[in-house]
Amino acid sequence: MPSDKRDTHDNEKYLKTLESTIKKFLEPIKDVSLNVVIKATTGYSIIPFDKNDPDDVLLLSKLTEGLQKATETAFKEGIFTKRPNEVGNQIEPFVRSALNSIGVSAGTPRTRKGDHKAVGYPDLEIHFKDRITYLECKTYNISNADSSLRAFYLQPSENSKITANAHHLMVGFEIESAKRTQKDAFVPIKWRLYSLHHLKVQVKHEFNASNQDLYQSAALIAEGRI
Repeated sequence: MPSDKRDTHDNEKYLKTLESTIKKFLEPIKDVSLNVVIKATTGYSIIPFDKNDPDDVLLLSKLTEGLQKATETAFKEGIFTKRPNEVGNQIEPFVRSALNSIGVSAGTPRTRKGDHKAVGYPDLEIHFKDRITYLECKTYNISNADSSLRAFYLQPSENSKITANAHHLMVGFEIESAKRTQKDAFVPIKWRLYSLHHLKVQVKHEFNASNQDLYQSAALIAEGRI
């Protein structure tokens, strides 16, 4: 076989192998323990919630009181947003305020660098009885409570918001549409608190690019202006 044909054949074989490898790489990795993910990416562990531990029992009592208060306040005042998926972010202040009002320190987590960071997991950092608890706030409509759509996201970061061994909990608020001050609003009608110690997650790979990557002058082929 002439060298040029052999080179073409080798290149085609290489490309097929590469395509096959990439396809396998993009397949989701399922049933990964969140505890393992947290430990591997931050060096810290999720502490299981123990209903037989007096301190955990007291913490649960306080969280129950605070979450009930947050739900009642948000129900009364209403959450005003045009996008239902923004309700979860806007309910955080109600939770934070309610917990602080009953003597439970709750605020935006500090990162490893010491700065407060609102975006990303977890939403709140709680200090009580010399223990740290991370709390994630979620909302759902009863019609999609059992949906298979992704609702939990964790983006590993060198400047993680997780800086201690702690409980990892999640509160889910059931949301309904309502009228408050004659305006369309969302209100929570129920809350449920979960431990995330046994949560299983999946890794779904993606390709991405920044604006700097996208808007390169060398790639520009046409433009217009008003």
